[in-house]
Amino acid sequence: MSIRQSGGASDAGQYAIDWTRLAAGEFRHGPDGWHAIVPLAGAIHRLYLPEMPARGSPVLAELPFDANFDVRLLAANRFWSAIEGRRLGRPPLALPHHRRRRFILRMRALDAWLAGNSYREIAEGLFGKERVLGRSWKDNDLRSLIIRLVQSGIALMRGGYRALLRPSSRKK
Repeated sequence: MSIRQSGGASDAGQYAIDWTRLAAGEFRHGPDGWHAIVPLAGAIHRLYLPEMPARGSPVLAELPFDANFDVRLLAANRFWSAIEGRRLGRPPLALPHHRRRRFILRMRALDAWLAGNSYREIAEGLFGKERVLGRSWKDNDLRSLIIRLVQSGIALMRGGYRALLRPSSRKK
């Protein structure tokens, strides 16, 4: 999240933040500005500051209207809530249990496929021999599941992993 010192002075809603002394924060100065990892209210906030704001000066969060606007907005809201001492709620990028499990299956299937294992061997490794041996492999529902897992793992490997950073879109 990008934070800048506000150009206009306003006394309403200012936060007296001493960025250099923020408890347990890690600030690094790079050629493009300051980068901070700030643990606050039980969460880790990653911030970018082109210039270090003066102590007590009003600050603003830059939220460009782009494909990641919704994620940046949630991050800004969580940071503001942490400063205010409010409850943060669930992290915006946390995967629900079923999506996390599916992601793990994709990665394990992809790793096995890249290691040269057949789809049948992958199914046996992920779900056990008992589920695979019960009926014909060509008719087994696990066969098509493993193929889909490997294909989606390949798509993630080729750059689709960024989709994990965005909430699923309602538009299809």
